[in-house]
Amino acid sequence: MNNEKKRKKWESRYVIDDITSKESWRLFRILAEFVDGFEVLSEIPTAVTIFGSARAKPEDHFYQFTEKLARELVKREFSVITGGGPGIMEAANRGASEGGGVSVGLNIELPREQKPNDYANVKVSFRYFFCRKVMFMKYSIAYIVLPGGFGTLDELFEAITLIQTDKIKPFPVILVGQEYWKGLFDWISEKLYANEMISSEDLDIVTIEDDIEKIIKKITTVRNIVA
Repeated sequence: MNNEKKRKKWESRYVIDDITSKESWRLFRILAEFVDGFEVLSEIPTAVTIFGSARAKPEDHFYQFTEKLARELVKREFSVITGGGPGIMEAANRGASEGGGVSVGLNIELPREQKPNDYANVKVSFRYFFCRKVMFMKYSIAYIVLPGGFGTLDELFEAITLIQTDKIKPFPVILVGQEYWKGLFDWISEKLYANEMISSEDLDIVTIEDDIEKIIKKITTVRNIVA
C-alpha cells in the first residue's frame, strides 16, 4: 500500500479536524457549540453529572444502580446530565426521564461507539470534547463517577485537577464501586502522596461511596449551601 492510500485509510478512520490559520472558520463552530450549550443548559434545574462506561449492559449491576440513583436524584428535583451515549449514560438518562425529571444528554460526535441514547429529553450535540467538558463543569454541582474506561478517567481527573488548582469552586466528586476504584486510589496514596507529588488535602477531593442515600445526602447538602 503506497503512502497516499495509507493516508486516505487513516483519515477515513479518524476524525481529522486540525485548526490552522487557513481553517480559522472552525472557531465559529466552536463558538456556536458554546452558545448552544449555554442557552439550553441555563434553563435546567440544579444538575448532577453522571459518568461511566459506554459499554455497560442493562443486566449489569452498575447499569441498574445508576438507573435507580438517577430516579432518586430527580425525586429531589435535580437534573441529571450525562454524555448522552449508551451504557451508564443511558442508564442515568433512563432513570431520570422515566422518573419524570430533566434528563440531559451532551452527546459527542465520534466515528464509532457513541450514539445518542433514547432517554435524554434535553439534548445538545458536540463535535469538540473541550466544549462539552465546559458544560459538564459549569452546570453541575457534583460529579458521580461509575466504573468506566479512558473517557471516564479523563473526565474524572480533569475535575480533580481543576479543583486542586482552584480553577473551579470545589464540588463533590463521588466514585461508585469500591472494589473497582480501590487499586487506583491505593496507588495514588502510595505513589503520588508518598512521593510528595500531591498534598493530603488533594486526597480529600474524591469520595468513594456505594450507598445511594449517602450519595444523595452529600449532594443535597451542597445544594442547600450554594442555593
